[in-house]
Amino acid sequence: MKHRNKSEAHRMQRDIQSLLNPALRSIATYKVEGGQQAEIKLNQNESPFDVPMWLKEEILGAFARESWNRYPEILPYRGMQAYADFLGVSPDSVMMSNGSNEMLYTIFLACLGAGRKVLIPDPSFSLYEKIARLLQAEIVSVPMRPDLDFDVDAIIRSAQENHVDFIALSTPNNPTGKSISLEEVRLIAESCEALVLVDEAYIEFSRQRSAIELIDQMPNVVVLRTMSKALALAGIRIGFAIASPSLMAELAKPKIPFASGRLAEITLEHVLANYSLVTDAVSYILHEREKLYINLLSIDGVEPFRSDTNFLIIRVPDAGRVFRSLQQEGILVRNVSGYTLMENCLRFNVGLVEENRRLIEKLRSL
Repeated sequence: MKHRNKSEAHRMQRDIQSLLNPALRSIATYKVEGGQQAEIKLNQNESPFDVPMWLKEEILGAFARESWNRYPEILPYRGMQAYADFLGVSPDSVMMSNGSNEMLYTIFLACLGAGRKVLIPDPSFSLYEKIARLLQAEIVSVPMRPDLDFDVDAIIRSAQENHVDFIALSTPNNPTGKSISLEEVRLIAESCEALVLVDEAYIEFSRQRSAIELIDQMPNVVVLRTMSKALALAGIRIGFAIASPSLMAELAKPKIPFASGRLAEITLEHVLANYSLVTDAVSYILHEREKLYINLLSIDGVEPFRSDTNFLIIRVPDAGRVFRSLQQEGILVRNVSGYTLMENCLRFNVGLVEENRRLIEKLRSL
């Protein structure tokens, strides 16, 4: 009887698999190696500074006066207006989402499907490939250069030869920390008959200009922003897309309604009104990033890469061993060795002064 029950369960499991999207067989559930709790947490590219308590109290006071029994607006129009005013663009060019990941799903749903092609530089943000596979789009991969820089000529050549429909550019790029210039983004968008997504999650830390200035000139460009990094709002979940009004009207069609609550809108409005908090934090991070890089250069066995983000990449002789040793000391970094061209590489964001000091001290001892 038990044998028959096991056989029946096995058969049912096979039957369930046949009912699911076949793309699920080639993708994995998202997880963070080492977890999300540590004494010194440097593994998710977060800001080391929380929103100050006085500002949180202002935000929560305003949120308490909202009607919690009522739906928010279908789209968070007040938040979109606030960010449009901040950027100096038309509100019709802006769409707000529950984090930039939700906006990625929205944009990919609007642009991709079976039989369509998406070009993704490799390595790049893992969610691009995951969503593309779910939508059964064909992925055209273009490797970065050995120094982890973008190969712009190869991107253009591959996009033209493969007649791709969509190009995903993470610049500054996660996980490599490298950027392409505004003029290179323009060249790609001009040279290819494709929609070009420019994911600027780390733009506040970059030496390059934003592609937002292209949206009025180039109707095939859409820019992605997040409030999780420089604005220190990873826990509130706020993302944005910026594009020409005509393109944005189409991208909005698959958008999940009511996905952003009033708390997110109110938080955004208050943080933008106190933006000096952000500029001060960014200034600190850029200063500490340079200090970290210089210190890393002096450690035998550590090869640091120049970064245009709030994190750094290092190559070490044995990334798995160094990762575990740091974890045992209460320091959590990210092992990114599984990415193309990044064997034995670790990634960690800039932390507080004492956190950075302890990280360097531990790396020296290893």
